Parts: sequence; C-alpha cells; structure tokens
Amino acid sequence: AYILCAFPDAPAEFRQGMCAIMADEQRHTRMHKERAAIQGLEFGSLPVNCYIWKKALSYESLLDYLAGLPLTFEGRNLDHTGEFEQYFLDAGDQRSAALMKVVYRDEIQHVAFGLHWLRQLKPDHLSDWEAYEQHLHWPIRAALSVGYTFNREARRETGMTDEFIDRLYQAAHSDQPPNQKPKNLE
Repeated sequence: AYILCAFPDAPAEFRQGMCAIMADEQRHTRMHKERAAIQGLEFGSLPVNCYIWKKALSYESLLDYLAGLPLTFEGRNLDHTGEFEQYFLDAGDQRSAALMKVVYRDEIQHVAFGLHWLRQLKPDHLSDWEAYEQHLHWPIRAALSVGYTFNREARRETGMTDEFIDRLYQAAHSDQPPNQKPKNLE
C-alpha cells in the first residue's frame, strides 16, 4: 500500500493492478497463517524479517520499485515456491505443497505485472535489462532474483525475453561468495 501513497501520480491502471496484487498477498498471508495453525504454529510466534518492506521505503521512483520488488524479490519466488513445494512433498505434506503451487501461479502474474510496467515506464532507448539494472540499488542486485534453483520456464511465462533470463542466470552464477556451495542453477 505504501507504493500507492508514495507515487500518487502513478497511472490508474498501475494502481488498480497494485490493488489486485495486494489482495493476492493478503490471501497468501491468510493461507500461510491457516496452514501454520494446522501444523501447531501460532502466527506471530516466530520472528519475522520485514527487509523487503523496509527496502520499499527507499524506492525513489516507480522504476526503482519495479526493479526491486516485482522483478527481484517476487522474481526470486519463482524459484523459492517450487523449492518449498518440493520440501513439503518430501515431508509428505501435500496440502502445504498445494499452497506453494497457488502462490507460484500468483507470483508469475506479479512478476509479469512488474515487467509490463517496467516496459511502459522505461526510456525507449533502454532495453528491459538496462532499465532493470539501472534501477537496482545496492545491496539489491540481479543475482538476488534467483533462488537455489532457476525456473527458466516460469520466467518465460512472465514475458521475460531469453536474453533477460540468460542475464539473470549469469548474474546469479557469477555472484557466488568464494566459500559458498554453488547454487543448483537449473
């Protein structure tokens, strides 16, 4: 909701899309809360990390927001939702796995929304990748848009070009600290 207040002159269609995404995020929270309760975990009993939302306060433009939140943080969920779906399946928890599948489908739409608006608002002379990179601010970087796996097909479903997808893959592959186990990319 902060983005709607921070950028009151954003196009009406963008604002409407943001309202739909906020409704999705609220639904995700309800689903996670209900599923956690069934597993005996009370919502709020564990510490949370609100880094993403604190970071949102620093966006100076809609393009900063689009690069940072939908294309990086939600982009990472294109991988994480599949990873968590598999963890739940391995643990025999079909319902939690199904919840992850629902979130995954929504994340594709959220990233597609971000990409659509990046294309609408960026200067014409910039490629999607150039606009994306120019609006990332340290420590947020392209490598953070990738989980431990790399779901190329989900990224295609968002409308990303193969060039954009390849650059994300390359960014993640080259961003490994020297003593860290390499990511299982693809």
